[in-house]
Amino acid sequence: MYGRTRVDAALKASRPGEELLVKGWVRTVRVGKEVTFLSVNDGSCMAGLQVVVEPTLPNYQDVCRLGTGSAIAVRGTLRESPAAGQKYELAADELEIIGPADDSYPLQKKRHSFEYLRTITHLRPRTNTFGAVFRVRSSLAQAVHRFFAERGFLYVHTPIITANDCEGAGELFRVTTLDMAKPPLAAGEVDYSGDFFAQATGLTVSGQLEGELFAQAFSDIYTFGPTFRAENSNTARHAAEFWMIEPEMAFADLMADAALAEDFLRFLCRHVLDNCGEDMAFFNEQIDKGLLERVRAVADSSFAVMEYTEAITHLKKAKVPFAFPVEWGLDLQSEHERYITEKVVGGPVFLVNYPRDIKAFYMRQNDDGKTVAAMDLLVPKVGEIIGGSQREERLDLLLERMAETGINEEGLWWYLDSRRWGSCPHAGFGLGFERLLMYLTGMENIRDVIPFPRTPRHAEF
Repeated sequence: MYGRTRVDAALKASRPGEELLVKGWVRTVRVGKEVTFLSVNDGSCMAGLQVVVEPTLPNYQDVCRLGTGSAIAVRGTLRESPAAGQKYELAADELEIIGPADDSYPLQKKRHSFEYLRTITHLRPRTNTFGAVFRVRSSLAQAVHRFFAERGFLYVHTPIITANDCEGAGELFRVTTLDMAKPPLAAGEVDYSGDFFAQATGLTVSGQLEGELFAQAFSDIYTFGPTFRAENSNTARHAAEFWMIEPEMAFADLMADAALAEDFLRFLCRHVLDNCGEDMAFFNEQIDKGLLERVRAVADSSFAVMEYTEAITHLKKAKVPFAFPVEWGLDLQSEHERYITEKVVGGPVFLVNYPRDIKAFYMRQNDDGKTVAAMDLLVPKVGEIIGGSQREERLDLLLERMAETGINEEGLWWYLDSRRWGSCPHAGFGLGFERLLMYLTGMENIRDVIPFPRTPRHAEF
């Protein structure tokens, strides 16, 4: 591509005797008496291409002094390698040193901890682990779009700047052009009338509400974009900026929603197994020994369905201690979810019909007056990976629920209009892209599956 051959193509598709131009970064340098060996990687795959440099090369002495991390361009002839470990090697005819790197380059041969690599986020993509993470991330993102495109879903770009909170949790990052050193005040509060949007706005926590509007015009839609939470949390599962996949279907109930979620997760599991083999094998060997077996099990499983009430019964009978209490009406914690999926079901399971008081205002109320048509998909090792619901399409009940939960209906007049004219049953779910990546790679910290993670006190890169 663009006058060069990618390393993955050189290792897989090229033929011995072919002249190639390869450009990349030096991973290792081995200087011998009669020859020097370089391992060159360009990020296209896990493996490096061995480059053989002989003393007849005019700049051979400069090559011998190359440091790890140097950028080079090599033109040479591909040939079968006599040594074990690689099928082909490149015999260098010309070698240009494009960007040297000296001994101060932070990524030398020794293995670095993830904690250390987070301090050099700008360089960690050059390591094997993060090269694998971001190749899988890229491939999965394309698979997400392929799944929905093959099923006729419309891709909607919902706004990043919004005046609504969606979940009602008040965890928005504020967006303003006001002078925060001297903000205008009215009745002791910030007066946003002179602000750019003439009202308080923030970065979105979800594209769901806007997605619902489009579903009631195009039937099946999805959003896939960045979302933000100003939650001061430093856990391994929380970040202030992350990506969400949120499909929405008109004329659909909770079970149709669960069926789509099952098809979607199984599709993505199969995708990484079929298309990211080298990287997945690396994760299975270096990060999580049981990863491939677990992902294959989900890809081949039938997903069970269990009522929230039944799950509570199982948890109360459990002969293991839980750190958090188990009572009907309380939300489930990760330890509870994992017990259900790992010990009770032994595979993926949808928990459905949660107590209304622990769920969002937009979820459809069931006839029992106590629960809503909500579902969570639980998988082994992680617990919840997908959360969704059938939405409340009945205007009167939606207004009642908004009043109960303190949601200002004036700020959501446009959302309520969708219930006034042509309302229909509809449902959708949300899948955090980084949570999915953690599950499919075995990486245990969300900071390690995001190119430049945004967490409390960290936005320097």
